[in-house]
Amino acid sequence: MKRVMIRLLFVLSFVSSFVPGLSALAQAAPCMVVTLTGTQGGPSSFRGLAGSGTMVRYGDDSNDCRGVVLQFDAGRGTSMRLSQVGVTPGQVDAVFITHVHSDHVDGLADLLQLRWMQEYKLPKIDVVCSADAAAGAGFVMSCAKLVAHTADAYIQSGEIAQRRAEDKARPVGGPADLVNVRTFASTDAPQVVWSSGDVRVTAVRSAHVAGHASYRVDTPVGSVVIGGDAGNDTPAPPRASSTSAQVEALARGAQVIVHSAIHPVMGPDGGTGFPAPIYHRQSTATDLGAMAQRSGAQHLMLTHLIPPLEADRQGPYRLPKGAITAADYETAVRAGGFAGGLTVGGDLSSVRLPVRR
Repeated sequence: MKRVMIRLLFVLSFVSSFVPGLSALAQAAPCMVVTLTGTQGGPSSFRGLAGSGTMVRYGDDSNDCRGVVLQFDAGRGTSMRLSQVGVTPGQVDAVFITHVHSDHVDGLADLLQLRWMQEYKLPKIDVVCSADAAAGAGFVMSCAKLVAHTADAYIQSGEIAQRRAEDKARPVGGPADLVNVRTFASTDAPQVVWSSGDVRVTAVRSAHVAGHASYRVDTPVGSVVIGGDAGNDTPAPPRASSTSAQVEALARGAQVIVHSAIHPVMGPDGGTGFPAPIYHRQSTATDLGAMAQRSGAQHLMLTHLIPPLEADRQGPYRLPKGAITAADYETAVRAGGFAGGLTVGGDLSSVRLPVRR
């Protein structure tokens, strides 16, 4: 039997050396999967939707596209959504924060605490975000401080000490001891902020709040842009678009765009009473459709939906024509001229590159 196996291996080696591409065909095909881990719009709660988040996985068919696992934002319930697709906190290589609003980071403490308790022997996780950014009102938005203090409640309550009494190998400082915080000065010029093998992540400044950043992930099978809550630098009309010029430039040539979206029904003329300044700092579904078409994207994924699907209100602001639907969002996007694939986000919606035929 052993001689047969040796002869078979020799034959395969001999044939592959004379048949171009045979070795490549024997290798697993590379792939990227983009998954919405939370689609709740704003710091609200509706029908169990998780807070904002997007997971990007890259690998090949042999590892279910999980060679590199990246999480962009970590809103409420992120760890629960990851568990639903079989990803543990310890399998996440890096977390990228667009901005430090609570609906985008409420789940970060949970993710890091779970990693500290159950997978603390793994390498440190990178948390990548903008450096401290001064806001016009005299305060500072600080992702670094958010991470440094993420376990303060657990430390003050005694939980960290109690857990370490059971397992002294757990780092004494709690979850923050297992994090590499990697900050960058957010600028209009795209800059590489993280890389691993064939995967590269680029960041750019975008308007929403001080320190807001948008990201692009490039892999050999394609690229995805995660816009976060990006809006236009001009905070209100008159302006050409509600979308970010920086994000549009970043998205050129990308196959997929993931972006927060507000439906035009929430606008000042929609009868909801929704505050105009909040409406104008978001990107409308129609303008996102136009931006996606101009940038040449193959697929647009709407997330952080304001209002949520099947909701008849956004917080206290009631929709005069009743609950909004996915068809309403699609109508708004197509009005912007986008002809490509569209996902009106629900939690765990996914897009795969290359698409399975």
